[in-house]
Amino acid sequence: MTAMLADDAYGVVTEPATLTLQRLLPGPIDRVWSYLTDGELRRQWLAAGAMEEKVGAAVDFVWRNDELTDPPGSRPDSFDAEHRMTCEVTAIDAPRSLSITWGSTGGVTFTLEEKGGEVLLIIVHRRIEDPAVLLNVSAGWHAHVDVLEARLRGTMAAPHWDNWSQLRAVYAERLFD
Repeated sequence: MTAMLADDAYGVVTEPATLTLQRLLPGPIDRVWSYLTDGELRRQWLAAGAMEEKVGAAVDFVWRNDELTDPPGSRPDSFDAEHRMTCEVTAIDAPRSLSITWGSTGGVTFTLEEKGGEVLLIIVHRRIEDPAVLLNVSAGWHAHVDVLEARLRGTMAAPHWDNWSQLRAVYAERLFD
C-alpha cells in the first residue's frame, strides 16, 4: 500500500518498514507544536516526559494509556498500565519538525505544515521490521492521534483501548491482506 487519499485518516506503509500517518488538525502551528514538545500537553494524547528542544537531548517517555480517555476502554492483557522508553532528539526545527530515536526502530519524525488555519501533522516512523510491531505501531499512532485531534478540537475521544483494538483489526486487513 503506497498511496493515501486526502480524506483517509489511516497510516500507510510508504516504503518498506516505514509507516506514514497524516492528519489535518486545528491550528495554529505553535499550539500543535506544544502538544509534541511540552510533556504535560503530550501526556494528554501520547506520553509524558520532559523534553529539551535540542539535538542530543534525552526524552523519557512515560505512557499511561488508561489516563488518555474516560473511560479508557479495555486494555489488552499483553499491555501494562505503564510503559517507559528513553529516546533522543536527533533533529529539530521548531515549530516545523522534530525527529527522535524510537526503541529498536529507525525513529520517528513529526512534521507540521500550515494549511490556512489548520496544520497538517505528518508522522513518519521508520524501520519497523517486525510485522507484529508494525501492526501495533500503526494502530497505536492512529489511536493516539485520534486523542490529540479530539483534544485540539475540544471534543471527546473514543475510549482509547477500544479504539486501538478496532484500529488494529482494520490495520491487519489493510497492511497484510
